[in-house]
Amino acid sequence: MILGLLLSWTAPVVAQYDDPNLGLGITLPAPTATKSTATPTSTAEPVSARASSSAFVPPPQTPDQIRNQASDVFGAQLFTGAFSQPGATQFNPDYAIAIGDQIQVRLWGAFTFEQTLTVDPRGNIFLPHAGPVQLLGVRNQELQGVVQAAIRRTFRNNVNSYASLAAAQPVRVFVGGYVNRPGLYNGTSMDSVLRYLDMAGGVDPERGSYLQIQVKRGQATKATVNLYDFLLNGTMPMVQLADGDVIFVPPHTQRVKVKGLVANAKRFEFTGAQQTVAQLMSLAKPLATATHVRVMRNTGSIRNAEYYPLSEAHTVALSNGDELEFTADKKPGTITVRVEGEHYSPQEYVLPYGTSMGILLGQIQPTVNSDMQSVQLFRESVKQRQKEMLATSLHSLEMALLTARSGSNEEARLRKEEADLTLQWVERAKKIEPIGQVQIAKASQLNSMLLENGDVLRIPRKDDLVLVSGEVLFPNAVAYESSKNLQDYINNAGGFTQQADNARVVVARVDGSYEQIGTNSFSSSTNIHAGDQILVLPKVDDKRRQFWKDLTQIMYQIAVSAKVVFGL
Repeated sequence: MILGLLLSWTAPVVAQYDDPNLGLGITLPAPTATKSTATPTSTAEPVSARASSSAFVPPPQTPDQIRNQASDVFGAQLFTGAFSQPGATQFNPDYAIAIGDQIQVRLWGAFTFEQTLTVDPRGNIFLPHAGPVQLLGVRNQELQGVVQAAIRRTFRNNVNSYASLAAAQPVRVFVGGYVNRPGLYNGTSMDSVLRYLDMAGGVDPERGSYLQIQVKRGQATKATVNLYDFLLNGTMPMVQLADGDVIFVPPHTQRVKVKGLVANAKRFEFTGAQQTVAQLMSLAKPLATATHVRVMRNTGSIRNAEYYPLSEAHTVALSNGDELEFTADKKPGTITVRVEGEHYSPQEYVLPYGTSMGILLGQIQPTVNSDMQSVQLFRESVKQRQKEMLATSLHSLEMALLTARSGSNEEARLRKEEADLTLQWVERAKKIEPIGQVQIAKASQLNSMLLENGDVLRIPRKDDLVLVSGEVLFPNAVAYESSKNLQDYINNAGGFTQQADNARVVVARVDGSYEQIGTNSFSSSTNIHAGDQILVLPKVDDKRRQFWKDLTQIMYQIAVSAKVVFGL
């Protein structure tokens, strides 16, 4: 039994420490814990650094932040409220412990202790049995080592420690100078200069400097912050603030305005007597298409313009108030022309600028089925002009409809119904895309005609069909016969519909020319060629339509520019 009691007895854990007053090593029972006995792990985090799981809804922007967002001053968009919002503290490993900082200390093993201690005015924290530990000025990454060394001086073994920075010192920082809302703002010593500036409404875009923001402590300037370094290079100095520090924004010195082919079309600030266009280009970021820069000198009441290639940018000095515009001044070199249709030649040609049509036609190898007498040219600039003319005509028609007057209520009602239907037709007509065809086949100066970049030359195939469309009963393609006249082809398509205006028939030739045929020509020998397109325009009742002249003109314009019949 005695042996069993001896085997079941467990010796109490003891902690060995040296008493500096006695100079002797004495072994005593472990003291009772003063706080929670929970053993921490090495992965413990400060409570203040734990991220909140609740969703964050940003508050509405202030008028100052809205103005900053809309400002054309480079850097003003920094201060729109994003930096002023509180968040989890991220501690810099080089942060120097200051008076008022909170240190979380945990001891476990033979002696347990857990408490958050505040660095006192002498720069110390007090640990049981270890006494005061000097932490003022100790870097954050060295904090654990300093506390561990202090514990080891008292407890030789069986006691482990963990120390971390729980919260930075609360401070009040003055923000002054050219900011939107100068004042005294609360925060912590670890908050960035950007947060205090954002809380103050940001730098005044019209007066303040973004390059020489000063952090002052007493009469000394502790740091100078250049916000362009943050915007362009992503570098921001970590300035450890103390209670009573002053963030001062001086007035800006010199500014230039940049526009044109640049990524950052803003007003930029610069310091120093010499600033060149090349230095400014590192801020404005010209686009790859930019080749030249125009400099407007604002010297008193006189404005002088200067123009330089970007290759000389390093020699062009800038002055306060200058305005720069980056442009693309490119001399024409080569153009591309596409050849489609019936031929053996390549479909894409790269030609020198100023090449004539005759040179291109000389390089085309036709087939036996090529209709070289009806060569078609489609040009983008012509297509754009046709579209603009159609839009102008439709706009005039809209204005006439909306401003028409009526003599009675009944007439007003009828005019309104008519206008509503016509406006619906106008909206559909706006979607019509002209084809941009140029009539060149019978041009006397065809060979000397200059080509444009993007031209499409089409060699038509000898066709044996005549297309009949528009206001006929059965729009269709009819086999070409030299003995048939215009009336015969219309009859082969079923004849006119009730909406047809047989006095307005347009024949579109393969070469791009047009011919308007009257009713008295139907029975005559009207020349219809293989490949022609007969367009029968719809009839506009001039008794019901107040604007029939405008409508018929627009219908004819659509038929000519787009080769389609677009009726009401």
